[in-house]
Amino acid sequence: MATLTHRQSFGRVGTAALRLPILDSYLLREMVGPFMFALGAFLLFWALNIFFLAADYIINQHAPFFLVLRFVVFRIPQATPMAFPFGTLFAALLAMGRLMGDNEVTAMRTAGIPIMRIAFSPLLFGITMFAIAYGINEWIAPRSVDLSTRTFYQIIYHTNALPVEPQFFRKDPDTGNTFYVTQVAPDNKTMLDVQIFKPAKYGVWNETLQAKSANVAGTTLLLHDVIDTRYNNDGLLTNQQHVKSVSIGLPLGETASQFVSQVNNDPWTMSSKSLRTQVSALSAQGIGGTAMGNLQLQLADKLAWPFSCIIGVIVALPLALRFGKRGRTLGIALSIIAFFVYYLMVSAAAAFGRNGALNPYLASWLPNIVMGVAGVTLLLLEER
Repeated sequence: MATLTHRQSFGRVGTAALRLPILDSYLLREMVGPFMFALGAFLLFWALNIFFLAADYIINQHAPFFLVLRFVVFRIPQATPMAFPFGTLFAALLAMGRLMGDNEVTAMRTAGIPIMRIAFSPLLFGITMFAIAYGINEWIAPRSVDLSTRTFYQIIYHTNALPVEPQFFRKDPDTGNTFYVTQVAPDNKTMLDVQIFKPAKYGVWNETLQAKSANVAGTTLLLHDVIDTRYNNDGLLTNQQHVKSVSIGLPLGETASQFVSQVNNDPWTMSSKSLRTQVSALSAQGIGGTAMGNLQLQLADKLAWPFSCIIGVIVALPLALRFGKRGRTLGIALSIIAFFVYYLMVSAAAAFGRNGALNPYLASWLPNIVMGVAGVTLLLLEER
């Protein structure tokens, strides 16, 4: 037992120095299996949930199956900030709980190995998972979610559903036209009170179209009962006429698919740098309220959620040491309960952060702080 914290010598030149101490290798191997199981289960549940929601397009809208499958697959990395912390918490509880149940932790402590030394390997595992989760969430998930969003609109084009959200301004990057739809009719095909603003070369607008209704035909928007208003370079009205119908390119056409993420500024399709730039720009304009609070929360969550991998280990260790002898079933239950409590804290803090009752950045990190302090306190009590 005294050799557990020393590197094992195998007589191989250049390899012994790279090996972890036996204790660390042993503990890390114990954690890898439960982590992979929990991570796979979480991602599978996430994918199935999205697939069942999207199945309506296959059953009722006759969308291509593989197109829907691609939408689901590309959406999976969005679960990374939640899947990795849950997997780490689950792995630490089950691994340390198993060691505690078999009295291996007791043997280690009898041999003079302190709790903090035993906790080193799980913490190292948590730090590694934090780095991987942050990297995926920062560089892979934004591109993947963007592709998933584009795939969703390709699904829409293969069905009769309407690919435009109501009460939302959208800009077509190809033409510069700005679209606004007041509401969508119950048939999910007809838009009501549609406005289109066409930019002028030297002014704000040179033409506006106001239609009572509109519908989609392929990638073309058909406007009905339209008032066409023209302006000169000084912004003065020059002509206004009423026409029965006007055809115009849809803002979400094939060449404008990038507009879905880049113009709408979906935080899931943005890196921390891009999101920080947007927050700074809105702050410079003096824009606040719920919209700003949401963006600031999303920015803080880019780091806070992956960091909870470390917090999960800190919380799991004392729980496993206290309740590990009661079996793996309790460890699984504790994993679910601890993650649920953490998620409730995140939701509650986010609600306060959005409405300005709490600083959004503090709201994002508050669950980590509370759970981290509680875990460290329990761990120190175990050491004593």
